[in-house]
Amino acid sequence: MQRAAQLAVSQINARGGVRGRRLKLRIADDSASEDAAVRVAQALYDDPAVVAVVGHLTSGASIAAAQVYGAAGHPLVMISPSASSPELSGISPYIFRICPTDVSYGGALARFAWRALGARRAGVIFVNNDYGRGVRNAFGADFARLGGTVVEADPYVSSTPSLEPYLARLRRAGIDVLMLAAERPGAELALRELKALGIRWQLVGGDALTGIEAAGPLAEGVYLASAYLPDRPGERNATFVADYARAHPGERPDHRGAGAYDAVLLLTQAIAAVGPDRAAVRNYLAEVGRGVAAFDGVTGKIAFDTTGNVPSKSVVIGVVRSGRLVTEGSQ
Repeated sequence: MQRAAQLAVSQINARGGVRGRRLKLRIADDSASEDAAVRVAQALYDDPAVVAVVGHLTSGASIAAAQVYGAAGHPLVMISPSASSPELSGISPYIFRICPTDVSYGGALARFAWRALGARRAGVIFVNNDYGRGVRNAFGADFARLGGTVVEADPYVSSTPSLEPYLARLRRAGIDVLMLAAERPGAELALRELKALGIRWQLVGGDALTGIEAAGPLAEGVYLASAYLPDRPGERNATFVADYARAHPGERPDHRGAGAYDAVLLLTQAIAAVGPDRAAVRNYLAEVGRGVAAFDGVTGKIAFDTTGNVPSKSVVIGVVRSGRLVTEGSQ
């Protein structure tokens, strides 16, 4: 997120900035902690120089911070590139996001598992937070609607030392697919223990698995749902990916970076149109896709509904092949 947002700021300033002034990116780290997110949000809220926020990364932190940004007085716009919890929908008139919700991710994974992988019995391991529970619930509901069975759904937390008991039970029960509503460290733990146990299941997961390809052969064949993949067609995205690679050799942007890039450009468009007043920026964003033309970003068209969501945004299924995350061709 930081790299892509800085790329956008550098490009904007190279073209003369916005309204004749340079755009400045202020970086804050919430450590994916709700308490830290509240402290960060309060500091940004209290700074009159801050026009808008790009973030937060995780759903829990975003929900906590939203209460601060939407407070009376001088509320502050937040656009999250990646917070997918349905609980964020309509939480405040000042909160927007440019990614689909967990309902979209979980539903896309259920349909892919049923139709493309032929799965009929699924196991679920989920991180016990807003994100994990949201993807688990959406997957389970859609998989059951299609006629499938979720044999077992097991939670873990970041300090969980081993998932082996869950994996052993699922092996005894018999499943066709394992859905990891997990964050990357938990997914990598599952992959290592599956290898040690000699278990080979088809594996699917949500967008929080992005980067799992760095695990090398261990992650080969893992499927995941994402709002964006760098091989997305279109000249605008190709230019972004090339610019990103020049700025960070050997690296490719992920959905979080692409979303942050779009958010900065969209906010710049808003400031150029109505100035840096916080309320004016919010009112402009609320009209994007209605009174204001939809924004054509590298992640696709951005058009907000009345809850700050982007209902037209679709989910794509990616697969790890030879150490790279690429679009799966059978979807």
